[in-house]
Amino acid sequence: MKNTYLTLALFFGVLSTINAQNNSTSKSHAGIKGGYNLAAVNYDGEGETGQRHGFHVGVYGESFISESFSIQPELMYSQQGFEEKYANGATFTQKLDYINLPVMLKAYPSKNFFLEAGPQVGLAISHKEEYKGFVSSTTERDPNNFDWGMNFGGGFKTDSGISFGVRYHLGLGDLYENNKANNRVWHFSVGFDL
Repeated sequence: MKNTYLTLALFFGVLSTINAQNNSTSKSHAGIKGGYNLAAVNYDGEGETGQRHGFHVGVYGESFISESFSIQPELMYSQQGFEEKYANGATFTQKLDYINLPVMLKAYPSKNFFLEAGPQVGLAISHKEEYKGFVSSTTERDPNNFDWGMNFGGGFKTDSGISFGVRYHLGLGDLYENNKANNRVWHFSVGFDL
């Protein structure tokens, strides 16, 4: 229940920021976006896990601070986690769903092409583990609720306000208490200015 209240507070906070940005300049706007995720976890010294397929959806507000630069805060629901396949054909999937708050600095080297980078904080709102097939030993992997990291990406935005983007999330917060493990997520998204 506490997560629901926090999620609603974040949502209304971002909406009020978007509204304030809309009133401050004609080059500010709000929008919705969503798309496909390829999520994995990087274990220090052991490499990266297999990828979990998921999606993300949310709202954003973009405010231009000059002709070529803008700041874009977002509030996103994102399906993350990972999948591991064993030699006997069994699979283990950890499903982690987050509410993420990225704040992106966007640079427009040309009118329609953009590059972006910025920090992100996230709150895990659900956690589920799924086994398919026979797994000889199972260890409960209880993740931390809080995550943070950096995002890097780029994309193309049409004159009508439709954008196509690719973003990589480099998780820097430890996913588990006892292991050095970090989120890694590729986001492929489509956005629509409102």
